[in-house]
Amino acid sequence: MTSPKIKNPPTSFFEKLKFLGPGFILSASIVGSGELIATTVLGAEGGFITFWVILVSCLVKVAIQLEFGKNSIITGNPMMKNFTELPGSGKWAVWMTFLLTSFKIVQVGGMIGGAAIALNLLFPFLSPFHLVFVLGIVSSLLIFKNYYFVVERTSILLVFAFTVFTLVSLTAVNFSPYGFSFNDVVSGLTFQLPPHLIFVAIGAFGITGVASDEIIAYTYWCQEKGYAKFSGVNDGSEAWKNRANGWIKIMYLDAIVAMIIYTLVTAAFYLLGASILHGNTAIPAGNELIETLANIYTETLGEKAKDVYILGSFFVLFSSVFATLAYWTRLFPDIFGELGWINWPHEKSRAKWVAILSWSFPVLWAFAFVFVKLPAFMVLFGGVVGSILLLLVVYAAIHFRLKNNPLNLASGNFSSFLFWLSVISIGAVSLYGIIKLF
Repeated sequence: MTSPKIKNPPTSFFEKLKFLGPGFILSASIVGSGELIATTVLGAEGGFITFWVILVSCLVKVAIQLEFGKNSIITGNPMMKNFTELPGSGKWAVWMTFLLTSFKIVQVGGMIGGAAIALNLLFPFLSPFHLVFVLGIVSSLLIFKNYYFVVERTSILLVFAFTVFTLVSLTAVNFSPYGFSFNDVVSGLTFQLPPHLIFVAIGAFGITGVASDEIIAYTYWCQEKGYAKFSGVNDGSEAWKNRANGWIKIMYLDAIVAMIIYTLVTAAFYLLGASILHGNTAIPAGNELIETLANIYTETLGEKAKDVYILGSFFVLFSSVFATLAYWTRLFPDIFGELGWINWPHEKSRAKWVAILSWSFPVLWAFAFVFVKLPAFMVLFGGVVGSILLLLVVYAAIHFRLKNNPLNLASGNFSSFLFWLSVISIGAVSLYGIIKLF
């Protein structure tokens, strides 16, 4: 008997577009603190010479993301269940994910703090240390009911708004004294990395493009969109293989569209930082950071654009907070379930913990910002932690690929080449950065 949830994948291109969505949530998370803060800081400090770091970060990690998405469709299991099957004793990968993600509370505190600072610049009579808690409440209200369609639709609106604004600004900068040439861009593709930029580059590599968090998060969004459910349980039949192969290819399309969006926006932020802010004697790390970055849009579009930029920076930063809260309220109950702390298979138990965590995490993030007060450092610290977690993600991706290869689903020589290029690039950059750091 065929399950009513099983659905054959669409064959026409426009029908396939109707099933995109997880990638937009991913883009809302990716285009945030990494782009506005880490990418722009790297551009300001390194100039055009480190442009390649950003492009490599955006382009090479997508193959790892695809492997995670493919495995989630094949198994139909939540991510932490798949992590328990990694070689090694006990649930080491689950614990490692739990501990490293917990450290990233500091990073998200920097994101929500940056968003609060942006609102404070628009409304100076409101303290950022009060606004950070207000933003936490708004985030909780959007997430605590656990509606996937709310997450997806909100993400699409945020992505559209900040993508258009950033690309318009990049075009306009070339009509100002800060315009850059094609040769400037080419000079950033020579794969040089000055020693004094190691920490910033590692942080930017860890947090831009599809970072470790987004790669794991993508599996939850793929499952909630229905890719695994539509494929059905793997019964080894040709019918299942055909369905799974079709839905995996739609997931590939979703991921590629997202990659195009976040690569364009990330590159735009970097080039704006390199062209306008490079050469400044100091890049502030405290509450003045957003106001300094506002010079990008002020110099590009004129003094009147400052408020528009600040509002845009708010939505960029808040989109990351929003998407991160949506992800963490899926991830942590999954972790708790695998560790035996809650009854994960029970839907009401999961919903209860989503609600609890959707109110708890924003409070923790707000207090992190109130105590540290340095959004740029907080975000880059999270990027370094993310680089460590990324090594686990790469290891898991290799395991998933070797395990699923015999099924021969949506695979070929080109996909194999991209996957191993991604593994080698991520491993090389991470190890190089760690060696240089010490």
